[in-house]
Amino acid sequence: MNTIRRWARVLFGSVLLISSDAVIPGESKGGQGMSMKIESSAFVHNGDMPQRFTCDGQDVSPPLSWSGVPDGAKSLVLIVDDPDAPDPKAPKMTWVHWVLYNIPPSASGLPEGVSSGALPHGTAEGVNDWKRTGYGGPCPPVGRHRYFHKLYALDTVLTGLNKPTKAQLEKAMQGHVLAQAELVGLYRRVK
Repeated sequence: MNTIRRWARVLFGSVLLISSDAVIPGESKGGQGMSMKIESSAFVHNGDMPQRFTCDGQDVSPPLSWSGVPDGAKSLVLIVDDPDAPDPKAPKMTWVHWVLYNIPPSASGLPEGVSSGALPHGTAEGVNDWKRTGYGGPCPPVGRHRYFHKLYALDTVLTGLNKPTKAQLEKAMQGHVLAQAELVGLYRRVK
C-alpha cells in the first residue's frame, strides 16, 4: 500500500526521495498511516494566534494538546519555529522559539503559560534563538509570520544533550522519528 501511495505522489508531481529513516508528513516511520495530532484550544491550524502568546501580550506559551502517539514511542519532542524571519517576503532564517525534548509519551499536552518547573516529569529544555530556555513568543519585525508547532514521537529517550539547540536536537533525533504532527499559527504585529 505504501508503494502505491508513493507512486501516486510521483505521478501527480510530488516527487519525494525516500530512505528507510525518512518520515513523510502524514506517515509514520513504520509505514502505517500516521494519526498523531497536535492542536490548541487558543487557535486553529493556519489561524491567527491571540496576542497574549506574543511579545505584544503576556508572551506565554499557548495551550497545546496531542493525541495518537504511537505505541512504540519512548519520548516526544516539541519544536516551535518561524521560517519567515525576518520578513516573509524575503526570509533569511528560521527563528527558533521553543525547544523541548524527552517529553514522556504519556503526556497529552501542555497548559497555557507552562513554566519550566511545571513541565511533565523528565522533560528537558533546549535553547531557543534568544539563547535561553523556555518559550519566546512571536515578535515579527514585519509581515504575517507562520509559527510551526512541531511534535515528534521518538523510539528512544535522548541522552547526552545539555540544553541543545534545535540543530543539535534534530541531529540526535535522526533515525528515531516514529511519527510527527504539526500545528501552524499566524501572527502579524499591529503598529
